[in-house]
Amino acid sequence: MKILLLGKNGQVGWELQRSLAPLGELIALDRHAVDGLCGDLSDLDVLRTTIRQVQPDVIVNAAAYTAVDKAESETDLADRVNAQATLLIAEEAASSGAWLIHYSTDYVFSGQGATPWKETDAVAPVNHYGATKLAGEQAIIASGCKHLIFRTSWVYGARGNNFAKTMLRLAKDRETLSVIADQIGAPTGADLIADVTALAIQKAMPHPELAGIYHLAASGEVSWHGYAQYVINFAQSHGELLAVTAVNPIETTAYPTPARRPLNSRLNTQKLCDNFSLYLPDWQSGITRMLREVLNK
Repeated sequence: MKILLLGKNGQVGWELQRSLAPLGELIALDRHAVDGLCGDLSDLDVLRTTIRQVQPDVIVNAAAYTAVDKAESETDLADRVNAQATLLIAEEAASSGAWLIHYSTDYVFSGQGATPWKETDAVAPVNHYGATKLAGEQAIIASGCKHLIFRTSWVYGARGNNFAKTMLRLAKDRETLSVIADQIGAPTGADLIADVTALAIQKAMPHPELAGIYHLAASGEVSWHGYAQYVINFAQSHGELLAVTAVNPIETTAYPTPARRPLNSRLNTQKLCDNFSLYLPDWQSGITRMLREVLNK
């Protein structure tokens, strides 16, 4: 089996290089050309040429435009990467018979209410980033290619920057932090996403009836404020010297951003667990593991 991975150096892409390697020949690309191959989703002609040259059995698209606030002004670039490039990849997969594995987001929903979103719930993105990701989903489905679309939320990795690292950095210099408390979701590790992807590919390839959209997130729920408090408490209990003495909850309205954020990012993962016989660990276990790595504890 030949696997083409796009976005190899992102948080999820980095972990996918590890989890996909045992499944077959892995060609992992980013925006920079290597041996005439290039995975730059902003250059559609180059992208199409690369896919046709590789002739993969599976395309795993972990590349995306993810700058949520910038997407409100860089609309053309966000559209090209998240929608037009995804359409191109899906069309190439459909014409060659390849599987397409793609990642989407809870931002395709309105963010209203408090019930975890199911795959069948009505979509209504509240910002341009969410709209482009929804357009990508719709393009894949319309293409008729065999696909797995994983909607996830609050993704973090030990490699690169993330919310937990930002909180720890700020907590070393500030006595008081103010963190949003009315947005609820589940921090989901890039390593978990990568491992589930590898398992799902193995099970879905001989069973194409498993194709479709799935929600993939760690179990449980927390606010950004609760998340920050967990991170700081862990660090302090493991000997980190922090200046912070209070983490104050604030509402989203107190921290305006160019792009609106959904308040309800909860995802119902029952379909994924049932169809692929999976158990998704609670969000705390992944965060704890990441913090031990970051803090060398």
